[in-house]
Amino acid sequence: MNPTFQHWLEGAHKFLTNSNERRFFRLSLRYGNIERYKPAKIDFLQFKFDVPDSLSFIWQFKEIFVEEYYRFETNSTTPVIFDCGANIGTSCAYFKYRYPQSRILAFEPNPKITNYLLRNIKNNSLENIEVIERAVWSTDNGIDLGLDNADGSSIHLEKNKTKIKSVRLKDYLEKEEVVDMLKMDIEGAEIEVLKDCRERLSNVKNIFVEFHSYTNEPQRLSELIDVLESAGFRYFIMQPESRSRPFLNKTNKFNPEMDLQLNIFAYRVK
Repeated sequence: MNPTFQHWLEGAHKFLTNSNERRFFRLSLRYGNIERYKPAKIDFLQFKFDVPDSLSFIWQFKEIFVEEYYRFETNSTTPVIFDCGANIGTSCAYFKYRYPQSRILAFEPNPKITNYLLRNIKNNSLENIEVIERAVWSTDNGIDLGLDNADGSSIHLEKNKTKIKSVRLKDYLEKEEVVDMLKMDIEGAEIEVLKDCRERLSNVKNIFVEFHSYTNEPQRLSELIDVLESAGFRYFIMQPESRSRPFLNKTNKFNPEMDLQLNIFAYRVK
């Protein structure tokens, strides 16, 4: 079969068979052209969300509810989930959608975004979610964080740099017998945090890490992979955004301060 035609057929099949793919299309049509960073109210599935930036939410919905990046297998009726970088709660809503009896620890450092997170949890009656209004880090001494009005707050962002309170993720891992899912979207802090947690990852079953490489910093992907391998994980790596002619185009056109972003799925094989 012609590869182009096959690709078209796969896309059409996905659109016809995946109701959330169609929801993503409708959300894009309705909210995709709204002015950036303008608050809005968006209904999806059984949820009603307040969002600070419609475009960011639309792509969150695509990754989380359409592609289901965070879906995992579990024999537990009450899986324990650490949501590091919970943002406005889209991931929390997904976890409750798929694992209704789960217990979630949701970490979010941006005070403005945390207000949306708390509001969305309350307005949608999402239960058994503990919100920790702190950045996950390798110490509890605080961290300088560049604040963004959507989902891009980062230790590498110089704009709106603010001292934010932090918690040591390792301390929280030590309190749990089993963590079924450790989701980590912490915009550049992932390597230091995982290295600090290296000895406590034995009780974690699944890890999702969004890896960020900033152009003004060493890439250090090998350090992250070393932590996962030494902790006994298998892993799969996906690049969410392609870059044509990478020898010529050395940055991401959507995020020019970065030259590489990866989704890393780490799991244990019995």
